[in-house]
Amino acid sequence: MSRNRIPWKQYFMMQALVISQRSTCDRALVGSVLVKGDRMVATGYNGSVSGQEHCDDVGHLMVDGHCIRTIHSEMNTLIQCAKDGISTENTEIYVTYFPCFNCAKCLVQAGVKKINYFYDYHDDPLTLRLLHDKNIGLEQVKLEKKYVQDLEDQLNLAEASNNDET
Repeated sequence: MSRNRIPWKQYFMMQALVISQRSTCDRALVGSVLVKGDRMVATGYNGSVSGQEHCDDVGHLMVDGHCIRTIHSEMNTLIQCAKDGISTENTEIYVTYFPCFNCAKCLVQAGVKKINYFYDYHDDPLTLRLLHDKNIGLEQVKLEKKYVQDLEDQLNLAEASNNDET
């Protein structure tokens, strides 16, 4: 019996969506996966500086309509690469939300060649122009329901199996 395997783009975006569940700021659960070829090299999610209070615990630190308590997912991913000595040159990032201007600048500077995003979130003309001027690929990745359903079926199977054991 032949089965259609999930395409790489959807696989990486599903990973970003799962990673977003670690976010410590409920204003936006954002996750990202940095990819070189068909290999994940780093991940990140939006959250507070290590060891500091989380929005989910103490509330948001708002300035000009933005929560500044957290480090954005894309930045955390790049920071992870810097800490681990991983090159970001010629990589792609899969991120659950369209990046803000500051993150887009950092992604460009880090050598990321393509940004794949799930949600359209304030796709700012300034960000779009920067990405266009720097020839950075940009693609909104849509998940095919059949692959989401396959995952749900696996979760249901695991739950049923666990219930059988009790």
